[in-house]
Amino acid sequence: MEALRSLFRAGKNAFGVLSRKEFHRSAVAAAQLTYRDALTQALDEEIERDETVFLLGEEVAQYDGAYKVSRGLWKKWGDKRIIDTPISEMGFAGIAVGAAMAGLRPICEFMTFNFSLQAIDQVINSAAKTYYMSAGAVPVPVVFRGPNGSSAGVAAQHSQCFAAWYSHCPGLKVISPWSAEDAKGLLKSAIRDDNPVVFLENELLYGVPFEVSEEFQSKDFVIPIGKAKVEKEGTNVTLVAHSRSVGHCLDAAVALAKEGIDCEVINMRTIRPLDIETIEASVMKTNHLVTVEGGWPQFGVGAEICARIMEGPAFNYLDAPAVRVTGADIPMPYAKILEDNSIPQIKDIIFSVKKVLHV
Repeated sequence: MEALRSLFRAGKNAFGVLSRKEFHRSAVAAAQLTYRDALTQALDEEIERDETVFLLGEEVAQYDGAYKVSRGLWKKWGDKRIIDTPISEMGFAGIAVGAAMAGLRPICEFMTFNFSLQAIDQVINSAAKTYYMSAGAVPVPVVFRGPNGSSAGVAAQHSQCFAAWYSHCPGLKVISPWSAEDAKGLLKSAIRDDNPVVFLENELLYGVPFEVSEEFQSKDFVIPIGKAKVEKEGTNVTLVAHSRSVGHCLDAAVALAKEGIDCEVINMRTIRPLDIETIEASVMKTNHLVTVEGGWPQFGVGAEICARIMEGPAFNYLDAPAVRVTGADIPMPYAKILEDNSIPQIKDIIFSVKKVLHV
């Protein structure tokens, strides 16, 4: 009789089968937020927290931003905190750098980082070098943010990944978030940092919902710059990626698990400074390394990771040469079938993992 009572309390009948009521009960849904809304939250909270913070760029105010990241902020904060600029990247990037030198904390939005080339003199020669050249007397707390890397059907002049370009330069911090939590926590940290930060978002992630923690809801939620995250633990091979490629790695890991291959997936989060310690620890455990990025192969992020692994203690733990999965070494084609073959796909990651494991 006691056994029957315990089954009943567990929601099961005398045969140990879930009752109809228990069977149809839904699990508690996790809170979700899109990548775009996470960025909007971060901007809103930091503008509220610090009166020196303001956003400027093309169409960020009345139009709510080209990708609607600043949606609602102009109506809430007005013309002095959300500022529309002319179509002149060098001009408004220079205004942002000058404002940062004068004690403000500007957030400068590029409609795409491909257009940041128009302002690269301001980003590198003015922003990145001034703190050092002034012997620490003149900090430049500016955030350059906007979509980076390939999108869909926008061809070569809108599809380049600048993670390797900007992370080459001392004086800059370079962030490439993957999830909604990454986006909010790292953008808040970037705005509060006294160094110039290049914040590389991904256009194809803006509308993607991610599960978020209770901690995420706090206005004090930040993620430290320079610390990678192990998104999935594994034992057979280490996959290292940033931005949208992290999702591809997780999908590839699910497929490979069905074949008995256990992948560890590392979300870099920050490109500079590079958290090589987390990558080394993983390689020492799995003995295999595959890097994944959407950028070009030559002098890329994966190339730097491979070099650092070779130069450090993890090299002696490798059982096979590291493999890089990258974008094709060409300007991005317009045709969809060529575009798909120019950026890493899940199948490319699976092929590379099997290659490095000799299976």
